[in-house]
Amino acid sequence: MMNAEHLSPQGRRLLDRRSFLGTAGLSTAGLALASLLNADGLLAADTPAAGGKTPIRPKIDPNNPYSPRPAHFDMPAKQVLVIFCPGAVSHVDTFDYKPALAQLHGQKPPGIPAVTFEGPTGNIAKPFWEFRPRGETGKMVSDLLPHLAEMVDDFCFFHSLTTDTSAHPQGENFMNTGFTMEGFPSFGAWITYALGTENQELPAFVAINDPRGLARSGKNNFGNGFLPAAFQGTDFNAQHPPNNLHRPGSLSPSDDRATVELLQRLNARHLEKYPGDADLAGRIASYELAGRMQTSVPEVMDLSGESAATLKAYGVEGGSELRGQYARNCILARRLLEKGVRVVQLFNGSDPSGGNGITNWDSHSNIASTHAMQAEIMDQPTAALIADLKQRGMLEDTLVVWATEFGRMPFLQANGTGRDHNPDAFTCFLTGAGVKRGFSYGESDEFGFKAAVNPTTVYDFNATLLHLMGLDHERLTFYHNGLERRLTNVHGHVVHDVLA
Repeated sequence: MMNAEHLSPQGRRLLDRRSFLGTAGLSTAGLALASLLNADGLLAADTPAAGGKTPIRPKIDPNNPYSPRPAHFDMPAKQVLVIFCPGAVSHVDTFDYKPALAQLHGQKPPGIPAVTFEGPTGNIAKPFWEFRPRGETGKMVSDLLPHLAEMVDDFCFFHSLTTDTSAHPQGENFMNTGFTMEGFPSFGAWITYALGTENQELPAFVAINDPRGLARSGKNNFGNGFLPAAFQGTDFNAQHPPNNLHRPGSLSPSDDRATVELLQRLNARHLEKYPGDADLAGRIASYELAGRMQTSVPEVMDLSGESAATLKAYGVEGGSELRGQYARNCILARRLLEKGVRVVQLFNGSDPSGGNGITNWDSHSNIASTHAMQAEIMDQPTAALIADLKQRGMLEDTLVVWATEFGRMPFLQANGTGRDHNPDAFTCFLTGAGVKRGFSYGESDEFGFKAAVNPTTVYDFNATLLHLMGLDHERLTFYHNGLERRLTNVHGHVVHDVLA
């Protein structure tokens, strides 16, 4: 035993019997008091999230981070499909009918700003396509999107959305992660972090990129940010399966199995030695999922079993090559949802070289031709996908979101052929589980320039999406760098008027 002479004063004090008994007695009394307060519900709760509510953090098994978890409350939506159109679709040329634009066509009335995002402004321009009443509701939709126009009785439109930025990278970030800066978890990552997935053979979250490549913000649109890496989106599409899916030809099946078995034994021994190593457990779970994907992904990507009628309905043949490729992506999205994938994010548009209305919807010039090109790719396959989900009964528990990052101006740019960015009014729509059908929420002003009735922020929009998935946006948090972070930051209100 160490000589007391070599102990510090604090150490010698611990060996004093009177001090030991006093400290032990006070500690025991403190534990008893804490137990009594807890029984009476008088102990302070966990650090509240913004909004004053106690956080709800999912209990995640590091050995199986993708296991299904209960929602905060019961809602019909169990899966979600997000159809995202980068580049900013013009609301005044698609879904937001403004007769005043035709009345003032070619004029420059007072109130129009002299300069917007990309420079001097031109005159008011009527829609480049005719608007007509559609469906039983008589909703006015333009001829640019005839296939989606036929389905308006199933849609719930948000016509007074606003965003905090008029730049594409920040706009995509804001719409998909709730922040204009990079490094924050995407909507899909939050959903899979909260709910996991029912299918253990496929990723919980799949991002199907446009045939032309990634959107402006790239993988940030479906990244995990500061959430565990297990919850980032796995990106592939009908043309490009995940990398390294197939066994190298130089490796026999028996050698492959032997390698996997050896790794399993080594990993098991390491976990026995370090049972609390959550990072290792997470990596093992990821590798095991990758192994199962070697058989599950080729099966789900094999479209050879789809009927000729299905291929025709989606527009695989008979249009542009890009439409055919996007149509195959739409069929892949349906097949993934059928298999129980929790979140599918389907992109229509990319930005490998600035967009300019050619690779996405960013039509600063020649909007009549560039928007028409994008619509030919997007309209029929997207409408067929939604109709297919409905026909199969999948909209009973699947939420569908059609979104873009902001709108476009009701007046032309100085070049006289394109519309500039508009962060103050734009349109998105929902359909499927838990959503009103044939309904429009909010209004922009008479020109479609600014949100006028029930202005709705991106925070409100995302709060509503989380609510439709059975999640409280104020309580779904992740503690990061001393803050309770959430998708809606410290903002957002659920738009209850759109709930069925």
